[in-house]
Amino acid sequence: MLTWKIGDVTITKLVEFEGVLPTGTPGSMLPDGNPAAIQEITWLVPHFATPDGQVKGSVHALLVQTPSQRLIVDTCIGNDKPRAAPMFNMLQTGFLRDLEAVGWRRDSVDAVLCTHLHVDHVGWNTVLEGGRWVPTFPRARYYMGRREFEHATAEAAAEGDRGHGGAILADSVQPIVDAGLATLVDMDAQIAPEIRLMPTPGHTPGHVSVVIESQGARAVITGDLMHHPCQLARPHWSSGFDTDQDASRRTRQAFLAQFADTPTLVIGTHFAGPTAGRIVRDGEAYRLAV
Repeated sequence: MLTWKIGDVTITKLVEFEGVLPTGTPGSMLPDGNPAAIQEITWLVPHFATPDGQVKGSVHALLVQTPSQRLIVDTCIGNDKPRAAPMFNMLQTGFLRDLEAVGWRRDSVDAVLCTHLHVDHVGWNTVLEGGRWVPTFPRARYYMGRREFEHATAEAAAEGDRGHGGAILADSVQPIVDAGLATLVDMDAQIAPEIRLMPTPGHTPGHVSVVIESQGARAVITGDLMHHPCQLARPHWSSGFDTDQDASRRTRQAFLAQFADTPTLVIGTHFAGPTAGRIVRDGEAYRLAV
C-alpha cells in the first residue's frame, strides 16, 4: 500500500480495484481517450497507460491519519450491492480485511468524507448485516456536501425507476442519515485542523476536493475533478460521467494553473500506480511528475 507523509499527517491508499478501464467511446469515462490519442501522451507509460494506448485506472479509498483522528476519503464500491454496471455489480472483495491489516478497525474510524455521492465513492459507507444496510463505521461522522446531497436526492427523484441513483442513495447514503451519523457541510468547510474542502464543481454541482495541510506541507485529493492523468496533458477532455462538462473543464483548468510548479502533492482518486505527484507545466499543458 502506498503511503505519503504531509507534515504530521499520513495518507494511505487502500485499493479496491486497479486495472485497464474502457475509454474512447461516447458516455465512457473519457470519450476522447481512444488508444491513438492516449499513445500521443508518451509520459503516461508505464504507470498510467499501456504501450497500446489502454488507460489504467484505480478505485481506492484514502486513509488520512492526523494527530487527533482517522478519516477515510471516499469509500469505493462496496460488497453485495446490485449495480447497473457489471464491473460494480455484487462485488466480493477483501476491502475490510485489507483495512484491518493496516490497523484500521471499523470502530476506530472517526470520520468519513465523500467528495461526491457517485457509486464508486460511497459503497463502503454501509455493509449488509442481517438483511439490512448498516453504517460500516459506527463511530464515525460521515461528512457530505449539502449541495451534493441536495443534487443527488433531486436527481434520483427525477430519474425514478429509470435510473440507478435512487438505489445508491437507498443502500449507501440513507442508512447513514437514518443512523444520525451524517453531517452536511458547505463546499469550503473546515473538517479538521489539517483538512478542508475545496469547491471543484462540474463533475457534479457539489463536487469537492480535499486539501490537507500540515507543518508547511500540502496535498490535495482530487476526487473526480480529474479521472485520469491524461487530463493534465489534455485539460479540455471531460468525462462522459460529468454532470456539466463545460464546468468541469473550467474547474480543471483553474486547478491545474493554481497548483502547477508548486510543492503541492496531488493525489488522484482514480490514478493508478504511483497515484500521486506534482503538477508541472509541459508546453501549453501539464504533466504529472511522480
